[in-house]
Amino acid sequence: MSVDPMVYEAQFFGFTPQTCMLRVYIAFQDYLFEMMLVVEGVILKKLDGIPGCKISPFQIRKSTEKFLLFLKDHFDKLFSKMEQVLLQLVLNIPKNVLLPEDKVHEQYPYSKEEFQALQAEIQQLQQQCKAEVSAGQALRAELEEQKAVRAELEKVLQWFDGLENACREHGTGDFKESFAFLLNNSRKLQAVLKEVEEKSEKIKRLDSLL
Repeated sequence: MSVDPMVYEAQFFGFTPQTCMLRVYIAFQDYLFEMMLVVEGVILKKLDGIPGCKISPFQIRKSTEKFLLFLKDHFDKLFSKMEQVLLQLVLNIPKNVLLPEDKVHEQYPYSKEEFQALQAEIQQLQQQCKAEVSAGQALRAELEEQKAVRAELEKVLQWFDGLENACREHGTGDFKESFAFLLNNSRKLQAVLKEVEEKSEKIKRLDSLL
């Protein structure tokens, strides 16, 4: 069988020419074996009809196998010539012929170095795209964080506006004095709360002892 991989032919036909020839060879060989079995069966029937025949079936089988080897040897030689003809003339695509899907390479030829440079440029562009996507995601996350901070600041400003209006309604015009007053009262409330909690703890301890 041929050792040429014939990759281009395999691309066109959908199978390798060598595989095709191998299947044809096996089909012919199987047919030859089957034919010899039929011939052997006919000979045995003919011998059974001859009275006093001294030829045994074992001798017929040896003669059949010998004749089969003779035919197979000649068949292999003929098939080898047929294979050369088919692979060179029938199943062979000339070097100057391009398949339709490969004609674009003829219109836009590239050398190996140009192709490698193009691949390097594509990889660089892909990395740039990935970097831009990452930067965009970081910017979107930062914008979301800024929105959340802005919302909290707006709440604080609204709280201060409400506090200032409350101070005005209760006759306190100076916002700083009002804020200091509220802060002082808040500290007093925290102290009272702490004192209440301490007394509550003492009462609980007394209850547990009782």
